[in-house]
Amino acid sequence: MNIPKVSLYVVALLMTASAISIALVQLITINMGWSEYNSQTFILAIVFDTLIGGGFTLVFLLYFLRLYREVNALKQSFEQKLSAQNDVIKARLSPHFFFNTINTLVSLIESNPPRASALLQNVSALFRASFNGAREISFEEEIALCEHYLAIESSRLADKLEVSWHLPDEDIMYDMVVTALTLQSILERMLLNVVELTTEVVYIKINVTWEMHRVAIVISVDLPKKTLIINHDLRQNMNFYIQAERLRSYFGQSADIKSTVTNTQIITIIDYPLQDVSL
Repeated sequence: MNIPKVSLYVVALLMTASAISIALVQLITINMGWSEYNSQTFILAIVFDTLIGGGFTLVFLLYFLRLYREVNALKQSFEQKLSAQNDVIKARLSPHFFFNTINTLVSLIESNPPRASALLQNVSALFRASFNGAREISFEEEIALCEHYLAIESSRLADKLEVSWHLPDEDIMYDMVVTALTLQSILERMLLNVVELTTEVVYIKINVTWEMHRVAIVISVDLPKKTLIINHDLRQNMNFYIQAERLRSYFGQSADIKSTVTNTQIITIIDYPLQDVSL
Protein backbone atom coordinates (compact mmCIF):
# COMPACT_ATOMS: atom_id res chain seq x y z
CA MET A 1 0.00 0.00 0.00
CA ASN A 2 1.08 3.58 -0.56
CA ILE A 3 1.75 6.02 2.29
CA PRO A 4 -1.57 8.00 2.13
CA LYS A 5 -3.61 4.80 2.20
CA VAL A 6 -1.64 3.41 5.17
CA SER A 7 -2.02 6.75 6.98
CA LEU A 8 -5.80 6.68 6.52
CA TYR A 9 -5.94 3.14 7.89
CA VAL A 10 -3.87 4.12 10.94
CA VAL A 11 -5.99 7.22 11.64
CA ALA A 12 -9.23 5.23 11.26
CA LEU A 13 -7.92 2.44 13.48
CA LEU A 14 -6.83 4.76 16.29
CA MET A 15 -10.03 6.83 16.09
CA THR A 16 -12.06 3.62 16.38
CA ALA A 17 -9.93 2.46 19.31
CA SER A 18 -10.36 5.86 20.95
CA ALA A 19 -14.16 5.75 20.52
CA ILE A 20 -14.38 2.23 21.96
CA SER A 21 -12.12 3.18 24.89
CA ILE A 22 -14.14 6.25 25.95
CA ALA A 23 -17.41 4.33 25.53
CA LEU A 24 -16.14 1.55 27.81
CA VAL A 25 -14.89 4.08 30.39
CA GLN A 26 -18.26 5.85 30.43
CA LEU A 27 -20.19 2.57 30.71
CA ILE A 28 -18.02 1.51 33.65
CA THR A 29 -18.51 4.83 35.48
CA ILE A 30 -22.29 4.61 34.89
CA ASN A 31 -22.33 0.99 36.13
CA MET A 32 -20.33 1.91 39.21
CA GLY A 33 -22.78 4.72 39.94
CA TRP A 34 -20.13 7.42 39.60
CA SER A 35 -22.13 9.23 36.90
CA GLU A 36 -25.64 9.25 35.46
CA TYR A 37 -26.45 8.17 31.92
CA ASN A 38 -27.30 10.94 29.47
CA SER A 39 -27.45 9.96 25.80
CA GLN A 40 -26.41 13.40 24.51
CA THR A 41 -23.45 13.69 26.89
CA PHE A 42 -22.50 10.09 26.16
CA ILE A 43 -22.43 10.63 22.37
CA LEU A 44 -20.68 14.04 22.61
CA ALA A 45 -17.93 12.56 24.82
CA ILE A 46 -17.34 9.75 22.32
CA VAL A 47 -17.25 12.15 19.34
CA PHE A 48 -14.98 14.63 21.14
CA ASP A 49 -12.53 11.94 22.29
CA THR A 50 -12.51 10.36 18.83
CA LEU A 51 -11.70 13.68 17.12
CA ILE A 52 -8.95 14.45 19.67
CA GLY A 53 -7.41 11.00 19.13
CA GLY A 54 -7.62 11.36 15.35
CA GLY A 55 -6.07 14.83 15.50
CA PHE A 56 -3.10 13.73 17.60
CA THR A 57 -2.62 10.68 15.37
CA LEU A 58 -2.62 12.87 12.26
CA VAL A 59 -0.05 15.26 13.77
CA PHE A 60 2.29 12.39 14.70
CA LEU A 61 1.84 10.77 11.28
CA LEU A 62 2.76 14.02 9.52
CA TYR A 63 5.84 14.32 11.76
CA PHE A 64 6.98 10.77 11.06
CA LEU A 65 6.19 11.19 7.36
CA ARG A 66 8.56 14.16 7.26
CA LEU A 67 11.25 12.12 9.04
CA TYR A 68 10.70 9.26 6.60
CA ARG A 69 11.15 11.55 3.62
CA GLU A 70 14.34 13.03 5.10
CA VAL A 71 15.79 9.56 5.76
CA ASN A 72 14.75 8.41 2.28
CA ALA A 73 16.41 11.47 0.72
CA LEU A 74 19.62 10.73 2.68
CA LYS A 75 19.49 7.11 1.55
CA GLN A 76 19.09 8.12 -2.10
CA SER A 77 21.93 10.63 -1.75
CA PHE A 78 24.11 7.93 -0.17
CA GLU A 79 23.32 5.46 -2.98
CA GLN A 80 23.99 8.09 -5.66
CA LYS A 81 27.32 8.94 -4.01
CA LEU A 82 28.33 5.28 -3.92
CA SER A 83 27.23 4.87 -7.54
CA ALA A 84 29.25 7.92 -8.59
CA GLN A 85 32.32 6.61 -6.75
CA ASN A 86 31.90 3.22 -8.36
CA ASP A 87 31.57 4.87 -11.80
CA VAL A 88 34.86 6.69 -11.20
CA ILE A 89 36.57 3.41 -10.31
CA LYS A 90 35.09 1.74 -13.40
CA ALA A 91 36.22 4.66 -15.55
CA ARG A 92 39.75 4.33 -14.18
CA LEU A 93 39.73 0.57 -14.65
CA SER A 94 38.34 0.52 -18.15
CA PRO A 95 40.30 2.67 -20.69
CA HIS A 96 43.94 1.92 -19.93
CA PHE A 97 43.35 -1.66 -18.87
CA PHE A 98 40.86 -2.39 -21.66
CA PHE A 99 43.09 -1.32 -24.54
CA ASN A 100 46.13 -3.11 -23.16
CA THR A 101 44.08 -6.28 -22.78
CA ILE A 102 42.73 -6.02 -26.34
CA ASN A 103 46.24 -5.65 -27.70
CA THR A 104 47.38 -8.69 -25.71
CA LEU A 105 44.41 -10.73 -26.96
CA VAL A 106 45.13 -9.81 -30.57
CA SER A 107 48.69 -11.07 -30.25
CA LEU A 108 47.62 -14.29 -28.46
CA ILE A 109 44.72 -15.31 -30.72
CA GLU A 110 47.08 -16.49 -33.47
CA SER A 111 50.12 -17.48 -31.41
CA ASN A 112 48.45 -19.15 -28.40
CA PRO A 113 44.64 -19.68 -28.69
CA PRO A 114 44.24 -21.61 -25.37
CA ARG A 115 45.95 -18.81 -23.47
CA ALA A 116 43.79 -16.24 -25.28
CA SER A 117 40.69 -18.17 -24.21
CA ALA A 118 41.83 -18.24 -20.56
CA LEU A 119 42.60 -14.53 -20.73
CA LEU A 120 39.09 -13.79 -22.01
CA GLN A 121 37.58 -15.72 -19.09
CA ASN A 122 39.60 -13.63 -16.64
CA VAL A 123 38.56 -10.41 -18.39
CA SER A 124 34.90 -11.45 -18.30
CA ALA A 125 35.00 -12.20 -14.55
CA LEU A 126 36.74 -8.92 -13.72
CA PHE A 127 34.50 -6.66 -15.82
CA ARG A 128 31.35 -8.42 -14.58
CA ALA A 129 32.41 -7.56 -11.02
CA SER A 130 33.24 -3.95 -11.90
CA PHE A 131 29.77 -3.36 -13.37
CA ASN A 132 27.88 -4.96 -10.48
CA GLY A 133 28.02 -1.68 -8.56
CA ALA A 134 29.40 -0.71 -5.18
CA ARG A 135 28.74 -3.58 -2.82
CA GLU A 136 30.13 -5.68 -0.01
CA ILE A 137 31.59 -9.04 -1.05
CA SER A 138 33.39 -11.88 0.67
CA PHE A 139 37.15 -11.49 0.98
CA GLU A 140 37.60 -14.72 -0.98
CA GLU A 141 35.72 -13.14 -3.91
CA GLU A 142 37.93 -10.05 -3.76
CA ILE A 143 41.07 -12.21 -3.84
CA ALA A 144 39.63 -14.11 -6.83
CA LEU A 145 39.09 -10.77 -8.63
CA CYS A 146 42.68 -9.76 -7.85
CA GLU A 147 43.91 -13.07 -9.22
CA HIS A 148 41.86 -12.58 -12.40
CA TYR A 149 43.39 -9.12 -12.76
CA LEU A 150 46.95 -10.31 -12.12
CA ALA A 151 46.48 -13.23 -14.51
CA ILE A 152 45.48 -10.76 -17.23
CA GLU A 153 48.40 -8.41 -16.57
CA SER A 154 50.82 -11.34 -16.34
CA SER A 155 50.39 -11.75 -20.09
CA ARG A 156 52.25 -8.47 -20.49
CA LEU A 157 54.29 -8.25 -17.29
CA ALA A 158 55.12 -11.87 -16.46
CA ASP A 159 58.88 -11.35 -16.44
CA LYS A 160 58.87 -8.34 -14.11
CA LEU A 161 56.15 -9.03 -11.56
CA GLU A 162 56.27 -11.24 -8.48
CA VAL A 163 53.28 -11.28 -6.13
CA SER A 164 53.28 -13.16 -2.82
CA TRP A 165 50.18 -13.63 -0.65
CA HIS A 166 50.14 -14.13 3.12
CA LEU A 167 46.53 -14.88 4.00
CA PRO A 168 44.70 -16.09 7.14
CA ASP A 169 43.40 -19.66 7.36
CA GLU A 170 40.43 -20.56 5.17
CA ASP A 171 38.16 -20.83 8.23
CA ILE A 172 38.98 -17.24 9.15
CA MET A 173 38.72 -15.91 5.60
CA TYR A 174 35.31 -17.54 5.21
CA ASP A 175 33.78 -14.85 7.49
CA MET A 176 35.71 -11.87 6.11
CA VAL A 177 34.09 -9.25 3.86
CA VAL A 178 35.31 -6.13 2.03
CA THR A 179 34.00 -3.63 -0.54
CA ALA A 180 34.34 -4.94 -4.09
CA LEU A 181 37.45 -3.95 -6.10
CA THR A 182 39.15 -2.23 -3.15
CA LEU A 183 42.29 -4.36 -3.13
CA GLN A 184 42.17 -4.88 -6.91
CA SER A 185 42.14 -1.13 -7.62
CA ILE A 186 45.17 -0.61 -5.36
CA LEU A 187 47.10 -3.38 -7.11
CA GLU A 188 46.19 -1.81 -10.44
CA ARG A 189 47.64 1.53 -9.31
CA MET A 190 50.87 -0.20 -8.25
CA LEU A 191 51.25 -1.89 -11.62
CA LEU A 192 50.45 1.28 -13.54
CA ASN A 193 52.81 3.55 -11.60
CA VAL A 194 55.69 1.19 -10.81
CA VAL A 195 55.79 -2.08 -12.77
CA GLU A 196 55.07 -0.55 -16.17
CA LEU A 197 57.80 2.07 -15.70
CA THR A 198 60.66 -0.36 -15.26
CA THR A 199 62.29 -3.39 -16.83
CA GLU A 200 63.33 -4.77 -13.44
CA VAL A 201 61.41 -7.36 -11.44
CA VAL A 202 59.04 -5.72 -8.94
CA TYR A 203 58.07 -7.64 -5.81
CA ILE A 204 54.63 -7.09 -4.30
CA LYS A 205 53.82 -8.61 -0.92
CA ILE A 206 50.25 -8.75 0.40
CA ASN A 207 49.78 -9.58 4.08
CA VAL A 208 46.26 -9.94 5.51
CA THR A 209 45.42 -10.18 9.22
CA TRP A 210 42.16 -10.09 11.18
CA GLU A 211 42.71 -9.45 14.86
CA MET A 212 40.81 -7.67 17.64
CA HIS A 213 37.84 -7.04 15.32
CA ARG A 214 39.97 -5.17 12.74
CA VAL A 215 41.19 -6.21 9.31
CA ALA A 216 44.61 -4.98 8.19
CA ILE A 217 45.75 -5.52 4.60
CA VAL A 218 49.35 -4.44 4.06
CA ILE A 219 50.54 -4.14 0.45
CA SER A 220 54.28 -3.53 0.23
CA VAL A 221 56.01 -2.86 -3.07
CA ASP A 222 59.80 -2.85 -3.43
CA LEU A 223 60.76 -0.02 -5.77
CA PRO A 224 63.24 -0.84 -8.54
CA LYS A 225 66.80 0.22 -7.74
CA LYS A 226 68.09 1.00 -11.22
CA THR A 227 65.04 2.75 -12.67
CA LEU A 228 64.43 6.40 -11.83
CA ILE A 229 60.96 6.85 -10.36
CA ILE A 230 60.14 10.33 -9.09
CA ASN A 231 58.83 9.98 -5.55
CA HIS A 232 56.87 13.24 -5.63
CA ASP A 233 54.76 12.08 -8.57
CA LEU A 234 54.45 8.64 -7.02
CA ARG A 235 53.07 10.08 -3.77
CA GLN A 236 50.41 11.98 -5.71
CA ASN A 237 49.38 8.81 -7.55
CA MET A 238 49.13 6.82 -4.32
CA ASN A 239 46.01 8.70 -3.20
CA PHE A 240 43.19 6.23 -2.51
CA TYR A 241 40.56 8.71 -1.32
CA ILE A 242 37.68 7.22 -3.35
CA GLN A 243 38.42 3.66 -2.24
CA ALA A 244 38.66 4.84 1.40
CA GLU A 245 35.31 6.64 1.15
CA ARG A 246 33.64 3.50 -0.20
CA LEU A 247 35.20 1.52 2.63
CA ARG A 248 33.89 4.01 5.24
CA SER A 249 30.41 3.85 3.71
CA TYR A 250 30.18 0.19 4.67
CA PHE A 251 32.46 -0.16 7.71
CA GLY A 252 32.33 3.20 9.49
CA GLN A 253 34.50 6.29 9.81
CA SER A 254 37.43 4.46 11.42
CA ALA A 255 38.09 2.63 8.13
CA ASP A 256 40.98 4.09 6.13
CA ILE A 257 43.55 3.49 3.41
CA LYS A 258 46.96 5.04 3.93
CA SER A 259 49.98 4.89 1.65
CA THR A 260 53.59 5.71 2.54
CA VAL A 261 56.23 6.22 -0.16
CA THR A 262 59.95 6.02 0.64
CA ASN A 263 63.04 5.75 -1.57
CA THR A 264 62.86 1.96 -1.48
CA GLN A 265 59.24 1.00 -0.83
CA ILE A 266 55.57 1.80 -1.09
CA ILE A 267 53.55 0.54 1.86
CA THR A 268 49.78 0.80 1.61
CA ILE A 269 47.57 -0.26 4.52
CA ILE A 270 43.85 -0.98 4.21
CA ASP A 271 42.45 -0.92 7.75
CA TYR A 272 38.78 -1.29 8.74
CA PRO A 273 36.68 -2.66 11.62
CA LEU A 274 35.02 -6.04 11.17
CA GLN A 275 33.22 -7.80 14.00
CA ASP A 276 34.45 -11.33 14.49
CA VAL A 277 31.34 -13.23 15.59
CA SER A 278 33.36 -16.34 16.39
CA LEU A 279 35.19 -14.63 19.29
